[in-house]
Amino acid sequence: MTSAAVDMVVSEIERLDLQGLRQFWGQRYGAPPALRSVPILRMLLAWRVQSEALGGLDGESRRMLARKGKVRAEGLDLGIGARLTRQWQGKSHEVVVEVDGFRWQGQHYRSLSAVATAIAGSKWNGPRFFGLREAS
Repeated sequence: MTSAAVDMVVSEIERLDLQGLRQFWGQRYGAPPALRSVPILRMLLAWRVQSEALGGLDGESRRMLARKGKVRAEGLDLGIGARLTRQWQGKSHEVVVEVDGFRWQGQHYRSLSAVATAIAGSKWNGPRFFGLREAS
């Protein structure tokens, strides 16, 4: 597939709605993923089309990804025993960093986002909730 043909297919993908994206995926790759996010499905499809035509990731990128190792929850690098505090709806909440996660109110959580979600009662990015990351 030429570069111009790839550009045309990607342009077509950009115009499709969720149903169209799923149909496009099904025709090319089989059963589509159970995603409902149009932007993510568009990006996945565009990447697959481009990688088929242009060869995908180069060897160095593949080696770097393979070398990455196990994914660790963000915030664990603060050090075991570190304490994070957050004022939320008039209450002070303290979270302690442990070897394999975080402790809040005597309960263990694998991720800081799980703690933030438990505190707020709705889905939150944990590092952002506790001020470890700037808001975008």
